Amino acid sequence: MRRRVIGVVTRDQNLKTRRVEVERSYRHPKYGKILRTRTVCYAHDEENVSKKGDLVEIVECRPMSRLKRWSLVKVVKANTMPQVKVEAAVNS
Repeated sequence: MRRRVIGVVTRDQNLKTRRVEVERSYRHPKYGKILRTRTVCYAHDEENVSKKGDLVEIVECRPMSRLKRWSLVKVVKANTMPQVKVEAAVNS
């Protein structure tokens, strides 16, 4: 059985490759504090359907490159926030 996880696309600059962050929380075994960690996965997106900020479902697959071990299954929820480009002020 291959693992399926849900995460957020944090980078979509490369063709057919997405950087997905999967966040999980767990209780510290000794102190009991709830900790949040994130795992970075590089996923293969054949049709380039996902964009930055999308919630996606990915599944484990064979290694496709040095970093890619996941494949995109579907876009669970598209990002609704508008993309804002920040331009540096040029002083002449």
